[in-house]
Amino acid sequence: MKNLKKIGFFSALILPVLFILGFYLGGIGLFIIHVFVFVLVPLMDFLVKKNSTNVPKEFISKVAKERFYKVVTFGWVYVQLAVLIWAFFQVSKVDFSWWEWLAFTSGMALITGGIGITVAHELGHKAEKLEQLYAKILLMCVCYMHFFIEHNRGHHVRVATPEDPATSRFGESFYRFWFRSVKDGYLSAWKLEAERLKKKSIPLASWKNQMIQFTLLPIIFIVLVTGGFSIYFDRLIWELPLFFLAQSILGFSLLEAVNYLEHYGMERKKLANGFYEKVTPLHSWNANHTVSNFLLFQLQRHSDHHAYAYKPYQVLNHYEESPQLPAGYSAMILVAFFPPLWFAMMDPLLQNWREKTFRESVQ
Repeated sequence: MKNLKKIGFFSALILPVLFILGFYLGGIGLFIIHVFVFVLVPLMDFLVKKNSTNVPKEFISKVAKERFYKVVTFGWVYVQLAVLIWAFFQVSKVDFSWWEWLAFTSGMALITGGIGITVAHELGHKAEKLEQLYAKILLMCVCYMHFFIEHNRGHHVRVATPEDPATSRFGESFYRFWFRSVKDGYLSAWKLEAERLKKKSIPLASWKNQMIQFTLLPIIFIVLVTGGFSIYFDRLIWELPLFFLAQSILGFSLLEAVNYLEHYGMERKKLANGFYEKVTPLHSWNANHTVSNFLLFQLQRHSDHHAYAYKPYQVLNHYEESPQLPAGYSAMILVAFFPPLWFAMMDPLLQNWREKTFRESVQ
């Protein structure tokens, strides 16, 4: 069973395979990756029994240190870069129709945004420089490098409070949330970095300012890529910047969709001293659907991640007291795209959960 669970974390590699296979099948075959993510994964989540088991306490330290789990995430970085470069070649030489271009671009976004940002999120929490470097490379691929600052130093501090751009409010649609989270998250990262530099007496206009680096590096990357491919094909490949920007927007929009459903309506109490209560497993929505948890490196056990951000993905716990989503992320993202359906499904669940936790707190 242990080895079978390890194999499950390789399931993310299915997406690059389907993406490339869909390209060579051509036509509607380009949508095979979309069908897998948004149809087959939710179906398998429904059919396969949920997994609420946790790693026994006496084995957590051992499992957390197993090199296998780190190798899986490290390996993804190279797979993603290889697929992205391959995609650059296809965009440079293939005459896509408008719908084929859309299918190809959004398929790439499912890789860079759906899995890539998930891996970057995992690696970005680690203290080792190599893991942080890999996280930054993955985020560069979707023009969202400021996430490295805002998520670790902003979101984890302010989650489930009005001060957090990445916490969706009760009654807030995904589209309104998207605009607020994207804008305010970027501005917050600048503020956090300015505060860090001020403490070290480093001027804001310095290359040591990570926000200057994070803003410029994706631009430098695609300029160099476009220049290299233009020389190789002996023409200006103007399609590459357009493709890179489009798949980036779609990619980080997937991240924001996940942010939207992870903390929808969650609120921490403000204490008499002006601070908020400690983050607990009660402040994130969870989903123990087996298939999508393998695909997303157990990101759906989000409560434990926020309560103990240092824990690696393989030892994240399930908590019965945490609010539970009715389906895995793949299905719930689709629901979030249709606000009336989202509110009809989630608002009663949120209200029932709030009433339950209130009753339990006064007992």
